[in-house]
Amino acid sequence: METTSRAVEQAPAAEGGQQVPSARRTVDGYLEAPFPWYGLDEAFTGPRWLMQVGTAADGAVEHGSIGHGDEPSVRHETAGEDRGRFAVVVTVAANPSRRSADGTGLLEATSVSSAAWLAGVGLLSFTWPGQMDHSLRDDWLDQQTETAWALADDLSGPEWSSLSLPVDGVPMPFHYRESGFGWVLAGSTEQGVHLGAYGRGMSAYGLGFSVVKDIAAYVV
Repeated sequence: METTSRAVEQAPAAEGGQQVPSARRTVDGYLEAPFPWYGLDEAFTGPRWLMQVGTAADGAVEHGSIGHGDEPSVRHETAGEDRGRFAVVVTVAANPSRRSADGTGLLEATSVSSAAWLAGVGLLSFTWPGQMDHSLRDDWLDQQTETAWALADDLSGPEWSSLSLPVDGVPMPFHYRESGFGWVLAGSTEQGVHLGAYGRGMSAYGLGFSVVKDIAAYVV
């Protein structure tokens, strides 16, 4: 699944030089999506924040992420400290293999494996070992990204277990795995999208998912 991540536009730094929360970033990319976005259901009452969208080769929005809880720190040198509790929900359009808008080629189909891979890579982006030398980071990420893809491509393998979670109030099956970095899960909905999720410090077993009724409400 070859997509391009379009980072949501960064908001200006707040007074004192600190970055304002990503929930204040632009919602434009999310509004361009032809599919519904998913987040944690109303049982979750904590902070919610926009992350980024990903586009296909023809520029169409194909997936995106919404965070819940504490925004995970990317200051990995503080890895020994508590870096918060969070869960990120990844929504992926359920598309078959299809021609690009300009007719010049084929776009790869998306699947539950696509959602699992995006969730696995998303978790890695916030959890690389803080004690690791920065010169080794790229090699480590390349290796772990390959591992995440191999795991996502074998959802029936021993690394995954089954988990039933509510989606729009209806129990749905998910593939679930844990690692030293956190947890990852992936499944599908009845609304034409696949769901991936990853997190740390929040149990996946008590989560539920629902359609985001107003994505613009995430911008405060």
